[in-house]
Amino acid sequence: MSISYLRLLSFGMSLIALFSGPAFASALATANGKQDPRLIQEAVTNFLHTQSAGLPGQAEITLGEIDGRLNLPSCAALEPTLPPGSRAWGNTTVMVRCAVPHPWTVYVRASVKVVADYVVSARPLVQGQVLTAADLAARRGDLTQLPPGIVTDPREAVGRAMAGSIPFGSPLRQDMLRTRAAVIQNQNVKLVSSGRGFSISAEGKALANAAEGQTVQVRSVSGLVVSGTARAGAIVEVSY
Repeated sequence: MSISYLRLLSFGMSLIALFSGPAFASALATANGKQDPRLIQEAVTNFLHTQSAGLPGQAEITLGEIDGRLNLPSCAALEPTLPPGSRAWGNTTVMVRCAVPHPWTVYVRASVKVVADYVVSARPLVQGQVLTAADLAARRGDLTQLPPGIVTDPREAVGRAMAGSIPFGSPLRQDMLRTRAAVIQNQNVKLVSSGRGFSISAEGKALANAAEGQTVQVRSVSGLVVSGTARAGAIVEVSY
């Protein structure tokens, strides 16, 4: 095979790469004065990937077709944006504007799926129950098809009490969870009482769940039941 032939082959491959890439598509759109719809779709895809970058899980973006009958002038700078009240979540619409050299606006339908792990109940859960890791399980799915406020990290739920009851396999939402318990029923706690010039501490067992600042009853090692204020770290402050 001659060197001249190899050079000719290399030149031909370079032409194929040039005339099949997005740079050529952009040049073609400019040359004939019409906007290439593929460049609009590319701009919308990049925009939605940026908008969904902070969401939990993996975003899967699908675009609707752009009407081929549209006769839009070529645009120097495409400006994708979300209409007021819209977001990059589920079925949405992206507005693409052109300011120069000829102003126009087109709307592109899109679907943004957010596939991630979320938390479900591993057993039936009842109102007031303080959650442990054994009460929870992970399930993977499209978050955009679930109610708002889905819990995606089990650490957000462990130690918090249920505001209501749910059956096995139900997705857990933030509004189902009460404030994290500072003291848990049957937990060993420290009874603390202090005043001017003195501080006394003793051990006891909590008789109920209580959030920070709530009143809880504690049975001391002597069997005496006292009431105090729950504090973080399994501490109950008692006033006499």
